[in-house]
Amino acid sequence: MITMWFFGDYNTCSVAKMAVTKKPVAKKGQLHQKTGKKGVKGGKIRGKGQRRKISLKFAIDCTHPAEDSILEVGNFEKYLKERVKVEGKTNNLGNHVVIARDKTKITISADIPFSKRYLKYLTKRYLKKNNLRDWLRVVASAHDSYELRYFNINADSDNEDNED
Repeated sequence: MITMWFFGDYNTCSVAKMAVTKKPVAKKGQLHQKTGKKGVKGGKIRGKGQRRKISLKFAIDCTHPAEDSILEVGNFEKYLKERVKVEGKTNNLGNHVVIARDKTKITISADIPFSKRYLKYLTKRYLKKNNLRDWLRVVASAHDSYELRYFNINADSDNEDNED
């Protein structure tokens, strides 16, 4: 609603002042005058203490290289426990991140935000450190797991034999 006041002569209208009044808006936590409901959609306001529990579970399948005794799964598990960073620090897993081994499969469970891509990065670093990067690659077998596979070298060697 706009209200106008004129000062002075109406014919000259030398000085005019306008005032704008706004409709009252309900703020967070306040009750609306007509409906009696809170001003925020959804009704409940989540405080600082109420957070959603995050539970992430990732797996790295090392079956093929472990069967061929190229890779030691226990050594790889130890490497991950030493190198995984939680809140910017290594050896800070606590109860937030759990790394477990089941024969040839390593499972990582986290209740804090944790990246699957970070696991791939650490796996590639481990392979590079042990000179296995030339024979093995890290492939996503599902949305929550990786698998260590051999590069397809046989297909390349078959093509070379046919050309000769």
